[in-house]
Amino acid sequence: MAGWIRRIYLRFGAPVVLIGISFMTALLMFGFLYDTMATDTYEVELFQLSEETIRAAKTVEDPVRTELERERAAAEVQPSYRYIEEIADNQAAVVDSLFGYVLEAKRTTEADDEDEPDPRNLDEALSSLRESIRLLEQNENGLRLTDDMLLSLLALEDDVLMRVEREVRNQVLAVLQDPLREAGLTQARNSAEQEIRGDDQVPASAIPAAAAIARANIVPNELINEELTEQQTEQARASVEPTRILQGQVLIQEGQLIDREVYRQLELAGMTEQQSNYRPVFALSLFVLIAAGLLLLVLQSAKVEGVKKAIRLTIVFVVFALSLAIMKLLEIISGNFEVVIDFIYPTALAGILVRLLIDERTAVYVTVLLSASAGMMLQSGYAGVFQMDSALYVLFGGLTGIYLIRNGHRSIRILPISLAVGGVHLLYVAFYLLMNQSQYTVEEIAFYVAAALAAGLLSGTLATGLLPLFETAFGILSTMKLLELSNPNHPLLKKILTETPGTYHHSVMVANLSDAACEAIGANGLLARVGCYYHDIGKTINPQYFIENQSHGNPHDQLSPEQSRDIILAHGKDGAAILRKQKMPKELIDIAEQHHGTTLLKFFYYKAKEHNEQLPEQEYRYTGPKPQTRELAIIMVADSLEAAVRSMESPSTEKIRKMVDSITEDKLKDGQFDECDITLKELKRVKSVMCETLNGIFHSRIAYPDDKK
Repeated sequence: MAGWIRRIYLRFGAPVVLIGISFMTALLMFGFLYDTMATDTYEVELFQLSEETIRAAKTVEDPVRTELERERAAAEVQPSYRYIEEIADNQAAVVDSLFGYVLEAKRTTEADDEDEPDPRNLDEALSSLRESIRLLEQNENGLRLTDDMLLSLLALEDDVLMRVEREVRNQVLAVLQDPLREAGLTQARNSAEQEIRGDDQVPASAIPAAAAIARANIVPNELINEELTEQQTEQARASVEPTRILQGQVLIQEGQLIDREVYRQLELAGMTEQQSNYRPVFALSLFVLIAAGLLLLVLQSAKVEGVKKAIRLTIVFVVFALSLAIMKLLEIISGNFEVVIDFIYPTALAGILVRLLIDERTAVYVTVLLSASAGMMLQSGYAGVFQMDSALYVLFGGLTGIYLIRNGHRSIRILPISLAVGGVHLLYVAFYLLMNQSQYTVEEIAFYVAAALAAGLLSGTLATGLLPLFETAFGILSTMKLLELSNPNHPLLKKILTETPGTYHHSVMVANLSDAACEAIGANGLLARVGCYYHDIGKTINPQYFIENQSHGNPHDQLSPEQSRDIILAHGKDGAAILRKQKMPKELIDIAEQHHGTTLLKFFYYKAKEHNEQLPEQEYRYTGPKPQTRELAIIMVADSLEAAVRSMESPSTEKIRKMVDSITEDKLKDGQFDECDITLKELKRVKSVMCETLNGIFHSRIAYPDDKK
């Protein structure tokens, strides 16, 4: 598959391939999550019996019921009142005005003979009085005086009339000195009338008129405060929470009649076949586009070549497809169980695979994205669009697997990691059961415990089984593969040890130097270590021609410089050929081929130059290529350093430091680091670490006394 991706990459270019794979990842997520996000619709008709129990697929506000509740709350608001003191004085003034009209009209009844009034003047006075009080009678207070009542007042003597006026006025003021509302108006008027009827200061003939005047002028003086009442009403309406149809709420039971209210609720929830709700589709589209875009950014920032980015993105796509397929399977079969079977999902599978095949940062992002997907797919019942329980379960389990690999990458043991993931699952399940506050049987608790442990073991088992398939399909050299290749029982390492023991020891020393230096600058120390074990395997073809394997003289003394050159320069190509024949990873083949770069074979070059001053350097240089990665640059320096320091007499700290500086500077000036991305700052750190490591290996020792002396 790696070759297929490489061919597509070369044909269409980086942007097209990377964006295309990201788009396919987005489509993959959309396809798996669509069924979860889409709203179920039902074929229902008014006044028909429902064929099944229908639950609301989402939470929506019911505006009709909300408005009814708000109207009810507004109707329950008691009006606010305000007491107006001026009303009593105003009504007393009305009483005074009315009796004043009577006095004025009474003047017209006086005749020349005071003992016998003129009937014509009396009619005129009544008419005048009627006209004067016409406006008062039109008032809404209900003043209604008959002609007999008016005539009874006109017939009174002035002093008696004034006394009646005073009594009526006092009675009105007495009633209105306290707050009076509309509800108590009738009782107050009746009470005032009783007082007047029992008052001996009011003549019997004037009682009906006096009572009518008093009743009409007793009005409410505590009135509704319209503005404040309106504010309180609005507050009451606003305080009513919107009435909602909750997700999972039963809208109609099987066999019930679908009336207008039920049909309205079904329409409101978008669950009738006549409705098409595209909002979930748009929402899901945004989610998968954001997810795929961020994934592309995460992989784009990696310091690898474009083809490797495409391979990594394809790996993520396949891991996503596998993980989502497992989620989908759990979603499909979950309806057949009364317990939550989501806890059996292998949460750490994706994280472990991506961590071992790509890197930690990508693994963390994939885990976070899968946890979000699990929150949407692994929903228990009708808890909402996003199930936080499932999301956190996947997140915690996945991160545990990732970071345990990070902390123990030298000796990855899947079983302990799986058990640790299972332990985290158990803790989360305990949290879930305690927070749920439901009653669980012993059988249910046992199932959840078993599912949590099984999910951890399943994560490790599947990862172990799938990892070789991914490595083979994508040509990936994973951490586990490197650990496998570092086993001393590997046939090629046994070959080096038995046929070239000096080279084997040299390789181990170079591996220690390279590993420490790589770790110091954030490079892949494990890759450098394992690569160093195999980097000189080409020397097994002619082991006696390499100084570390010579014990009975140097065979180069009998060879010409050209012959020696050909043997020495060939060991890199020979080693690469051996590794290719054994189908070893490309990264190890590159180390064998590039660990000398295009450096000059100085000893034999200068020896040959004694016979030919015009001899070109190129004939005595390794064919390369130059180191393409930071790891190879470090291996090149370590390879030269180990041989140089081992040949030193009485190596001291200062001698080692000068040797490290000299060899590194020589490689740098020779342009050997031009094609890799190692920086001068990193080279400085590499030199420091190598000095420390070499000093630890070649430290001075105590000279023990000779027992014979």
